[in-house]
Amino acid sequence: MLLYIIRHAWAEERDEGQYPDDDLRPLTGEGRKRFRKLVRTLADRGFVPAQIATSPLPRCRQTAEIIAELVPSRPPVTVVEDLSPGGNLDALLEWTRRRTPADVAWVGHAPDVSHLTAALIGDALAAVRFGKGAVAAIEFDRPPAIGQGELQWMVTAKMLGI
Repeated sequence: MLLYIIRHAWAEERDEGQYPDDDLRPLTGEGRKRFRKLVRTLADRGFVPAQIATSPLPRCRQTAEIIAELVPSRPPVTVVEDLSPGGNLDALLEWTRRRTPADVAWVGHAPDVSHLTAALIGDALAAVRFGKGAVAAIEFDRPPAIGQGELQWMVTAKMLGI
């Protein structure tokens, strides 16, 4: 199975005046546009998760909804609290194992997505940099577990000229 780890797309800047609660920041219009292009490009190349788990924060939910709308499988989106900042990897893995062998996508936040990726590929100290809207694909030969994944690819909008 493939586990896709995705950092939310480009969100509004932190602004205590406009967003006194940072958890409420949405995607920008340009962020939506760029991420739509990225998803279309990846979908044309086989990016087809069967399930999407997302942090409950608006910028992640909106990112997940773009994926669900544009990939051919039209996967369901499920809010998973453990994708909130500082979430629990073991709980995420358990949620995902109940959905295997289907490919699953997790939509979360930096720096968590970097730490999740590093832990899953077996090097919790690795520096895996996720730009906004970046997508990584980790392959598992058995149900996903810490240290058992192999990074197949990682892409950013900039790499694709988006």
